[in-house]
Amino acid sequence: MRRLPITSRRTRWRVAELVEQPVVMTGTGWADYSLVDCGHGRKYESYGPYSFIRPEPQAMWTPRLERWEADGEFVPGSDEDGGGRWAYGTRPVPRDGWTLARGDVKFTASCTPFRHLGFFPDMAPVWDWMGERLAGRSDAQTMNLFGYTGVGTLALSDYGPVTHVDASKKSVAQARENAALSGMEQRPIRWIVDDAAKFAAREARRGKRYDGIILDPPKFGRGPEGEVWRIEDGLPGLLADCRRLLDAESRFLFLTVYAVRMSSLALAGLMDEIFQDLPGRIEHGDLAVREIGADSRLLPTAIFARWSNG
Repeated sequence: MRRLPITSRRTRWRVAELVEQPVVMTGTGWADYSLVDCGHGRKYESYGPYSFIRPEPQAMWTPRLERWEADGEFVPGSDEDGGGRWAYGTRPVPRDGWTLARGDVKFTASCTPFRHLGFFPDMAPVWDWMGERLAGRSDAQTMNLFGYTGVGTLALSDYGPVTHVDASKKSVAQARENAALSGMEQRPIRWIVDDAAKFAAREARRGKRYDGIILDPPKFGRGPEGEVWRIEDGLPGLLADCRRLLDAESRFLFLTVYAVRMSSLALAGLMDEIFQDLPGRIEHGDLAVREIGADSRLLPTAIFARWSNG
């Protein structure tokens, strides 16, 4: 029996549409967060009652404001591993954190040794996008891989049970504290301390199914048993396992990637290959945050690829 050429088989069976034109998902801030200004490799943000300066290599332009009055600034180290320290102003900043909110979700912000403040505000439009995919549902089964402190998990819990996975016991503990802070500790959330890639592979072998998956893998990391993760090596297998957890009735998969020399089109190309037998759309582009003010600019923060259905 003559075998069809690969291109013919692909054309015949392919369902998901790859949208080649990139998309920009823009965050505009909210009551407890805003991007005040950025430029000269830094950004100036407000987190509730406090303001901070952090490094931002993609802010290559000139700041709009002549002077930034901040309660703290992260001063990067000279090592290649991204170390550094916080330098504080005269006003005390609570070292154990302070409470912020977005909608019904409350969480603790704090100055971490990793230069961020315990959550990623540029993910806000992603949380909204996932909610739109699940609108009207109360029984959706979703999973947050590399779930960190759980702000995205709590947003997903509006639509049904969530499986939250992170290799850091400290991060999962903080996520559970954020759930309690939000009054959501009784919601059906599975809190899993595990290597995200290994957990996804086990779930696929078990024949599990999800309506939506969000994953935010690091460029490099180590699991709880010393497992080494490099995104270039591990991402294809991880995405393939996630695909096995979805079917034609599932709603989405959203992948974000930070601080890599990689195009969003490369992420979409990989997803296109793995998701070609599912219906829906594959899109890619940039996450960005818009400055406040009339002459505001967009600050890109990460690249993404997403599959959506229905």
